[in-house]
Amino acid sequence: MRSFRSLFVMAALCVTPIAAQAAGNLAGQEPIVVTVELGKPGEHVFVPSKLRFETGKLYKLVLKNPSNDPHYFTSHAFSQMIFTRKVQVTQLRDGKTVNLAEFKGAMREIEVYPGASAEWWFVPVATGKVTDLRCGISGSDGKTHADHGMVGEIVIE
Repeated sequence: MRSFRSLFVMAALCVTPIAAQAAGNLAGQEPIVVTVELGKPGEHVFVPSKLRFETGKLYKLVLKNPSNDPHYFTSHAFSQMIFTRKVQVTQLRDGKTVNLAEFKGAMREIEVYPGASAEWWFVPVATGKVTDLRCGISGSDGKTHADHGMVGEIVIE
């Protein structure tokens, strides 16, 4: 009888929920905010053009387009190295950021229209350096914005 009771207590301890959270619990992380400007009036550039992230941390990449042209933030290699939590389309109204739309799932390219912003929430899951960050929109001269210098580099450590 005693061994049955001991077994019952041991089994109960194994299935009792524990309130502690794992060290890598992403649900409790505040995002690290990184802002990138997509173009400047009259210039096709990423500002900054070199980005650095760390695996296991939650980021909110704010993509702002202060220029008069639409721009892409495209990197196929980067999209393979991260877990996308969500992408939000935002707008500034009465001094406050308002979410207009939210997308979930894998993203490889985000287009941001003139004067607009988007937020890409993600967690890097692999390390490496990628150099395929570019804007592939074609201008009136037949060249892409990347041809005019709108390219960048991303490092994940």
